Amino acid sequence: MASNSSNLDAAHKRIAAAYDPNALEAAGARLVSELADHMRHVQARETQVLNWADPEQLIATAASFLHQGAGSASSSSRHTQEATTAPDVETIANGVAQLAGEALARGHNLHHPRYVGHQVPASVPLAALFDMIGTATNQVMAIYEMGPWATAVERAVVNVVGEQLGFAPGGFAGLVTSGGSLANLTALLTARNVALGDAWSKGLSGRDPAPVIVVNADSHYCVTRSAGILGLGTQHIVKAALDDRRRIDANRLDETIADLRSRGVPIIAAVAASGATPTGACDRLSDLVEVCRRHEVWLHVDAAHGGALAFSPRHRHLVNGIGECDSVVCDAHKMMFMPALCAFVFYRNRAHRVAAFQQDAPYLFDPAAAHLTEYDSGIVNLECTKRAAAFGLWGIWSLFGPQLFADLVDVTIDLAKQFHALLAAAEDFETLHEPECNIVAFRHVPGELQHAPPEQIDALQARLRRAVVESGRFFLTQTRLDGRCVLRTTIINPLTTIDDLQALMDCLRELGRTGGTP
Repeated sequence: MASNSSNLDAAHKRIAAAYDPNALEAAGARLVSELADHMRHVQARETQVLNWADPEQLIATAASFLHQGAGSASSSSRHTQEATTAPDVETIANGVAQLAGEALARGHNLHHPRYVGHQVPASVPLAALFDMIGTATNQVMAIYEMGPWATAVERAVVNVVGEQLGFAPGGFAGLVTSGGSLANLTALLTARNVALGDAWSKGLSGRDPAPVIVVNADSHYCVTRSAGILGLGTQHIVKAALDDRRRIDANRLDETIADLRSRGVPIIAAVAASGATPTGACDRLSDLVEVCRRHEVWLHVDAAHGGALAFSPRHRHLVNGIGECDSVVCDAHKMMFMPALCAFVFYRNRAHRVAAFQQDAPYLFDPAAAHLTEYDSGIVNLECTKRAAAFGLWGIWSLFGPQLFADLVDVTIDLAKQFHALLAAAEDFETLHEPECNIVAFRHVPGELQHAPPEQIDALQARLRRAVVESGRFFLTQTRLDGRCVLRTTIINPLTTIDDLQALMDCLRELGRTGGTP
């Protein structure tokens, strides 16, 4: 009994240390100080962009801290842990600072001005403080009573972002979910259920001809993945023809839909893009709305990247008509520069918000409070327990207003256009499109390769990209356009300058002289 009592006493001491508000205060102050110092060095270009390391090496390093245990920053702290069975406030604060330093030293520095890679932004750092509130207090959503403030914040930001996109106040609905892939899946599930009626309960077996989705040929892979998950099958994706700007050709879309209708093929939806992944191209939505309404086809827009253009008076024309589309996905963790993940799904018709899921969960949804069902996120979202993902956006909008989002859009798109001009003026670079958004695809072709076989030039782009990334000097991506390998930048750090992009060109030239070898 004495042994059990001693063990329980030690357990209570460890639990008390983990929940100690004084430890949170001390460790939080140290953590914010570490983060601020890290940001100073990163923004001053004093670090590498990506701290490249072999994956197994990093896993072993991360595991080493798990094996050491908390309070192992020094021999004295280990002695303290052994003596008291729980670290004290100072030990916890020191341990948090050490672990944070290790994480920051080995992570990817998206706030480095020479990060011009994926569509993941150098997020507004202050947003993390609001996200921390939801994380520290574990504000979760599924039903209103579990997260009343989280629900209120989400509903408030859904309303203002939806109205910014152009949806009619009071007539639309929206929700926040974990990422653009899940958002697109949710919207297309809704479109499937609306188009086919009984698909949720009866499935898709025996339907002949099989239903299809008509998509922008440059659509994100998650759209095809959604077709597989929804039981439609990836072979029943119909790619809409693109024009010379890589946008859906409205006239040819009209012909495609008319042909499918004439053959009795059910159409789940047409999927347009605002800020398509390869080049950032934006479909002319007003034209597509006209075509889809004439044929009574659901028009969905993957505006995960480009939806934020609606905040900019200079660039809003690129998403004209978006508020007339049946469903829209817009990621705040892309061009609204919020931390991941915070993705919106919008429905033009408010009634469609409950068309995605049909389930009975009496342990969760309270029939005695039926009037609160309107505010239960679990009935409209694939997730049941869901983090309070909108706190960061709510906090930054409340502090700075919507003009900040317009500023971020304008600055990054303007810089992308400047970069395109630099590339176009250089004899050893090829520009492949006129950027509408903040994405620029291009190729470096040294003079001696000007007349080389396409495969040889493709291979150089791939080697260059790999060499640049592993060097830590810059971070950019690659993609394929018309079957060719190309380099791709997303100007998604508002602190990047034209000098940084000139330096990127010089870096590619330097590596190109060695055939892409660092």
